[in-house]
Amino acid sequence: MTNIAKSKAIALLLLVAGLAAICTAWGFQLIGGYVPCKLCLEQRVPYYAGLPLTVFGLLLMSRNRPRLASGVMVVVALVFAYGAGLGIYQSGAEWGFWAGPSDCGGGSAGPADAANMLSALKATRVVSCTEASWRMLGLSFAGWNAVASAGLTLLAALSAALSFRGERQS
Repeated sequence: MTNIAKSKAIALLLLVAGLAAICTAWGFQLIGGYVPCKLCLEQRVPYYAGLPLTVFGLLLMSRNRPRLASGVMVVVALVFAYGAGLGIYQSGAEWGFWAGPSDCGGGSAGPADAANMLSALKATRVVSCTEASWRMLGLSFAGWNAVASAGLTLLAALSAALSFRGERQS
């Protein structure tokens, strides 16, 4: 198997794993009823940017443009490294290692009319960035995002390196 073929396979794995991660986040929100905080929503942005860039990198690899593909995959690695950093920041704030953002909160949309405002205020639950709403094996949503984003960073970096090596062998 050539380095380019390995790079494609790793980028495809990155794409599938990234889609699984963002779909899981959406599933917990839409099906599980977990309301994301402002920082939780910000942690989704690297997926919205990184996954389309991964598709672009795969397209470049398929068109035998390994140097450009390598550059794109480096950008993908940086995007997901940023996402891992956000997850670590929020996890640390949840554990009390450092202060979280002072303006972080979320919740449902505001009331449709003024008559329902008081009942809407009673029912609205503001979500804090410093309180974990769920944990599995000791990690919150932010912690699992840090793990997933770090893994995606490594996959993107490996794909970039293999694509670059494949270009040098040509």
